[in-house]
Amino acid sequence: MHEHETQEDSGAPAAARDEAGYFSSAFVEAVGDAIENRDRKTLRDLCQDLHNADLADLIEQLDQERRTQLIQLLGRDFDFAVLTEVDDTVREQILEALPVAAVAAGLRDLDSDDAVYILEDLADQEQEEILARIPEFVRVRLRRSLDYPEETAGRRMQSDVIAVPPFWDVGRTIDYMRESDDLPDEFYELIVVDPSFRPVGTVPLNRLLRTKRPVRIDEIMDTPIRTIRGDLDQEEAARIFERYNLVSAAIVDDSNRLVGVIHHDDIIDVIEEEAEEDIRGLVGLGDEEISDNFLYTARSRFPWLFINLWTAMLAASVIGLFDESLEKMVALAVLMPIVASMGGNAGTQTMTVTVRALATRELGGFNKRRIFWRELLVALLNGVTLAILIGIIAALWFSNAELGGVIGAALVFNLLVAGSAGFVVPVLLDRFGADPAVASSVFLTTVTDVVGFFAFLGLATLLLL
Repeated sequence: MHEHETQEDSGAPAAARDEAGYFSSAFVEAVGDAIENRDRKTLRDLCQDLHNADLADLIEQLDQERRTQLIQLLGRDFDFAVLTEVDDTVREQILEALPVAAVAAGLRDLDSDDAVYILEDLADQEQEEILARIPEFVRVRLRRSLDYPEETAGRRMQSDVIAVPPFWDVGRTIDYMRESDDLPDEFYELIVVDPSFRPVGTVPLNRLLRTKRPVRIDEIMDTPIRTIRGDLDQEEAARIFERYNLVSAAIVDDSNRLVGVIHHDDIIDVIEEEAEEDIRGLVGLGDEEISDNFLYTARSRFPWLFINLWTAMLAASVIGLFDESLEKMVALAVLMPIVASMGGNAGTQTMTVTVRALATRELGGFNKRRIFWRELLVALLNGVTLAILIGIIAALWFSNAELGGVIGAALVFNLLVAGSAGFVVPVLLDRFGADPAVASSVFLTTVTDVVGFFAFLGLATLLLL
């Protein structure tokens, strides 16, 4: 976070941020007062030096009504690219509150990838109303991206590209870029295309600028070019960037014709989104944002908790089978959560590694068996070590050596089951087309709880009672 200072004549505090890097309450109050008083000059002075990401942070700290008022008061000084930095919920609320004409005016000057990012979550009718007010040449580019399915490379691409033929020389290419009014705001390489507009190579900007003017483009271009299909899943596109250390990549259609380009900054957003989605899925969270209200948040979390309720009842029914054993030996009730809990933790470790390996395509058919046996041996080694420890503790605690042996044996068995399930469950879910990051946890918890209770109470019933 950068510290931004406001102008002295604005009446704002000297520093926008406190020592921890957050916006100071005094600064936020000054912005709020400027909005309340409709003081455009003060508001512009307060916000003019803020980076887009910082302004987005400020907008999220305002209440819903003031967010819209801030944008309207800033007018032409507000860069709609800021809306790509705010939570989805906040962005949707702002777009719904702003006049269609204002949104259209704000989007027409954005890079196509930013404009599509803002438009894609709106209903089709709202999209059409906004697009109808955007110049045709911009509208065509935006529709091209919006026609691709959600979460694909085509949705992330920038339609504004610099494409040149291979027979041009360096001088003509540089002159073309200097004279053109329709260049993208940021680009890192030129894409060389054949007469059918199919990419045949790329030229990094640094190489272009270091080469003499008479040299032909096809003499300095990199081949072969690595292209990405527009309908490719964005996570797969991110994996290609990671594997080949790309800065940008050409996006092509079904006929391998150039339709756009995707840059590393968009891929970073994809990686962050996919990682966040996987983390939320592991604990049963949906697409909720920190800015969502409590009703929406509760509703999005309820289904997962409802499923867990039934799996918990299944585990409780297993305990109910041994109610007489529990009445005879209270120590069993004290110790049985240990077996289930340790199994759950061990299984979660294996599951996390497996889900990650599936997501990064590191778990292929060639090494599934090796990884499975590795996880099983890890579970066995940890199980035996922990079984000895908990066995000794239980024996001393309840003065019963046989009880220590029973809980030790049950722990080893449950950790072996947990290690197996932590690997097999995500792999099977992935094979059948389910998202292992979302569905694995509930199955794994059920398995380790049921097996842990049954193994411990069953062995105790057979050997001790």
